[in-house]
Amino acid sequence: MRTVRSVATVASAACFLFGLAPSVLGQVTQNAIKFDTSPPLRSIQVPLRAQGAFLREHRVKKLPPLPAKAAVRPDSALQNQATRPLPIDSFFVIPGIGHDTGYTISGDPPDTNGSVGKMHYVQWVNTGLAIFDKSTRQKVLGPVDGNLLWTGFGGNCENFNDGDPIVLYDKAADRWMLTQFAVSGTPFSQCIAVSTSGDPTDTYARYEYQFQDFNDYPKFGVWPDAYYGTFNMFRGNAFLGAKVCAFERAMMVAGKAARMQCFDLANQGGVLPADLDGTMSPPADSPNYVMNFGNDQLNLWKFHVDWSSPANSTLAGPTTIRTAPFEIACKGAPNPGECVTQPGPELLDTLSDRLMFRLAYRNFGDHEALLVNHAVATAASSGVRWYEVRNRNGTPTIFQQGTYAPDGAFRWMASIAMDKAQNILMGYSVSGPQTSPSIRFTGRSAADPLNQMAVEQAAVTGTGSQTNPDRWGDYASMSVDPTDDCTFWFSTQFVGETGGFNWHTSIIPVKFSNCH
Repeated sequence: MRTVRSVATVASAACFLFGLAPSVLGQVTQNAIKFDTSPPLRSIQVPLRAQGAFLREHRVKKLPPLPAKAAVRPDSALQNQATRPLPIDSFFVIPGIGHDTGYTISGDPPDTNGSVGKMHYVQWVNTGLAIFDKSTRQKVLGPVDGNLLWTGFGGNCENFNDGDPIVLYDKAADRWMLTQFAVSGTPFSQCIAVSTSGDPTDTYARYEYQFQDFNDYPKFGVWPDAYYGTFNMFRGNAFLGAKVCAFERAMMVAGKAARMQCFDLANQGGVLPADLDGTMSPPADSPNYVMNFGNDQLNLWKFHVDWSSPANSTLAGPTTIRTAPFEIACKGAPNPGECVTQPGPELLDTLSDRLMFRLAYRNFGDHEALLVNHAVATAASSGVRWYEVRNRNGTPTIFQQGTYAPDGAFRWMASIAMDKAQNILMGYSVSGPQTSPSIRFTGRSAADPLNQMAVEQAAVTGTGSQTNPDRWGDYASMSVDPTDDCTFWFSTQFVGETGGFNWHTSIIPVKFSNCH
């Protein structure tokens, strides 16, 4: 991936037409093709087709490989042992959507994600959606097909239930932002629903935005001036680069017509937008941060959106942030990314060609912090490379980083976040020849030595092996409870018994003992 520094406005579109090829292409503004307000979600009758739908594998489109390195250097951030205990309170496990719920998910892999609000946890797992009461730990709605949200809306959003969903809780507005793509027909759509209150079972403002090219792997973040989304764009199997978009949050929260502004990033993919955690907003007029990785580096763009004068919106960057050396996991595998072993013969995919959801942001006043991770190669398996990037006086630098690989097992598909006390928690999948795909987590308190994670904790121990398909996850999700700003809620998948298309998921709240 190229790392040419540039700043784009609408003028760069003209430059492109005259034969110049900036890495950031011109801004385009468009309205949602339709919007309305839904009936209460809890009142919508579940159609029979939501039970027992057909099974199909969602094949994520892989990104072009990074350029070959001149020389491979050892991973200087490798942590191959952990001795410090993880100072957490006791935790519990909530069964999520999966094979044992009596509801058939129509797609695989599960794309497990969710978010926590004041009273609810909303989990959306590929094509299935469920809402949990935090206090009782019981479902109050679902599982149902995700496109139930768009009942009566018409078009792609109602007719297609294609998954790749994201759930975010907008803490400042007390709203839920739920989105999935609808790509079974052209033009391709991104469907966004924003709740009209803090109750996720109530009414939603619903929007559909369209693209002529395939908007794969959508990822979103909440920011004061917009909901930001990123996509890997394809025309057939031809990779076009990334698309970075801002959606008009204030109008969506008000249930009014809302615009979308987008820039294209040529020769870039696997980009994530920053998602706001905590109670302190970013500095006034702060751009949203957008990130991916290259060879031994993170690439950071700054997206400033101007809704009053869209021509003044800019996507600036990238700023190159040098990292400790790494090789992506399973780089030399016959099928790129697929080398994770388990007790059975099937190898699992790490999806190591991109950063893992979320790019978690916090403002502490004296500094801003970004947390993110991806899967990297170790001597005989894979570990999770994690970063804390701090932004002081406008200059982003790596404050700490590490590759967590305390033994020979494979670790991948992680999600990471930070609480108000600057403790970090990271959850992930783990597997090996004698280890069924399972859920574990590790973390560090703010007082621990930099770059080091503690002894990991087993959350859910898998049994059996996944026999079909080789795809695993696509992403997991770590969010922080807005009621105490301390409790992490992690959700991902595991294997309950040997078989295919029979995954399970769990939701695991975890809190550090020193966070009050």
